[in-house]
Amino acid sequence: MGHLLDRGDVLDLLEESVVLSRPLHVQLKGGSAFVDETRFVVSDEGEDWAVFRVHDTVPVSKIAFLAPAEPPEPSYRGKS
Repeated sequence: MGHLLDRGDVLDLLEESVVLSRPLHVQLKGGSAFVDETRFVVSDEGEDWAVFRVHDTVPVSKIAFLAPAEPPEPSYRGKS
Protein backbone atom coordinates (compact mmCIF):
# COMPACT_ATOMS: atom_id res chain seq x y z
CA MET A 1 0.00 0.00 0.00
CA GLY A 2 1.46 3.34 -1.05
CA HIS A 3 1.72 6.48 1.00
CA LEU A 4 -0.51 9.34 -0.07
CA LEU A 5 1.30 12.66 -0.17
CA ASP A 6 -0.33 15.50 1.70
CA ARG A 7 0.42 19.19 1.21
CA GLY A 8 3.13 19.13 3.90
CA ASP A 9 4.92 16.19 2.26
CA VAL A 10 4.88 17.97 -1.11
CA LEU A 11 6.25 21.19 0.40
CA ASP A 12 8.98 19.24 2.23
CA LEU A 13 10.11 17.54 -1.00
CA LEU A 14 10.06 20.84 -2.91
CA GLU A 15 12.14 22.57 -0.23
CA GLU A 16 14.58 19.64 -0.10
CA SER A 17 15.02 20.02 -3.87
CA VAL A 18 15.88 23.71 -3.36
CA VAL A 19 18.44 23.07 -0.62
CA LEU A 20 20.11 20.01 -2.17
CA SER A 21 19.71 20.96 -5.87
CA ARG A 22 18.10 17.57 -6.37
CA PRO A 23 15.76 17.00 -9.35
CA LEU A 24 12.20 15.84 -8.76
CA HIS A 25 9.75 13.83 -10.83
CA VAL A 26 6.61 15.99 -10.87
CA GLN A 27 3.24 14.73 -12.06
CA LEU A 28 0.46 17.27 -12.38
CA LYS A 29 -3.26 16.74 -12.06
CA GLY A 30 -4.38 16.21 -15.64
CA GLY A 31 -1.56 13.80 -16.43
CA SER A 32 1.40 15.89 -17.59
CA ALA A 33 4.74 15.15 -15.97
CA PHE A 34 8.32 16.44 -15.98
CA VAL A 35 11.65 16.24 -14.15
CA ASP A 36 13.15 19.48 -12.85
CA GLU A 37 14.81 21.14 -9.84
CA THR A 38 12.87 23.52 -7.66
CA ARG A 39 14.40 27.03 -7.49
CA PHE A 40 12.17 28.20 -4.63
CA VAL A 41 8.68 27.95 -3.14
CA VAL A 42 6.58 31.08 -2.55
CA SER A 43 3.20 31.84 -1.02
CA ASP A 44 0.95 34.41 -2.66
CA GLU A 45 -2.68 35.19 -1.86
CA GLY A 46 -3.27 31.92 0.01
CA GLU A 47 -1.65 29.66 -2.61
CA ASP A 48 1.80 28.03 -2.51
CA TRP A 49 3.73 28.07 -5.80
CA ALA A 50 6.72 25.97 -6.88
CA VAL A 51 9.15 27.82 -9.12
CA PHE A 52 11.18 25.39 -11.23
CA ARG A 53 14.46 25.93 -13.11
CA VAL A 54 13.20 25.00 -16.59
CA HIS A 55 9.43 24.48 -16.36
CA ASP A 56 6.63 26.89 -15.58
CA THR A 57 5.74 27.99 -12.08
CA VAL A 58 3.13 25.56 -10.72
CA PRO A 59 0.57 25.96 -7.92
CA VAL A 60 1.32 23.28 -5.32
CA SER A 61 -2.38 22.33 -5.30
CA LYS A 62 -2.00 21.15 -8.94
CA ILE A 63 0.75 18.62 -8.10
CA ALA A 64 -0.68 15.09 -8.05
CA PHE A 65 2.58 13.20 -7.37
CA LEU A 66 6.11 14.17 -6.46
CA ALA A 67 9.24 12.06 -5.85
CA PRO A 68 13.02 12.34 -6.14
CA ALA A 69 14.04 11.77 -9.76
CA GLU A 70 16.94 9.60 -8.68
CA PRO A 71 17.69 7.81 -5.42
CA PRO A 72 19.89 9.70 -2.97
CA GLU A 73 23.58 8.87 -3.13
CA PRO A 74 24.46 6.43 -0.33
CA SER A 75 27.27 8.18 1.53
CA TYR A 76 28.18 9.61 4.88
CA ARG A 77 28.92 13.02 3.35
CA GLY A 78 27.34 15.72 5.45
CA LYS A 79 26.69 13.44 8.43
CA SER A 80 28.41 14.17 11.71
